[in-house]
Amino acid sequence: MSITDEFDRIFKALASRVRRQILDDLKDQPLTTGALCGHFPDIDRCTVMQHLKVLEEAGLVIAERRGRTRWNHLNAMPIQDIHDRWIGPHAAAATARLARFRHGLEKLPG
Repeated sequence: MSITDEFDRIFKALASRVRRQILDDLKDQPLTTGALCGHFPDIDRCTVMQHLKVLEEAGLVIAERRGRTRWNHLNAMPIQDIHDRWIGPHAAAATARLARFRHGLEKLPG
């Protein structure tokens, strides 16, 4: 799979509000699938598991089986890869433009 395909999967996974909420829920600690389902009382367990599958395929969630219990862990590395590829460079360029603009304004008389 190409890096472009990997990024497409990550962006697809992040496109859903429910999936972003799952990632937020996993930010501080791994949670069981049952615990995650409890965070979404309006969604059935099957739908939550489908969202988890999309996150897993994107590499954003790593599932660990302990007996009959499935623990879901956040893998933030794909998000870091997106940051390194797009957000960081674009933010740096925008900041540099603003600094040049400010410097130009400061040179104006008055």
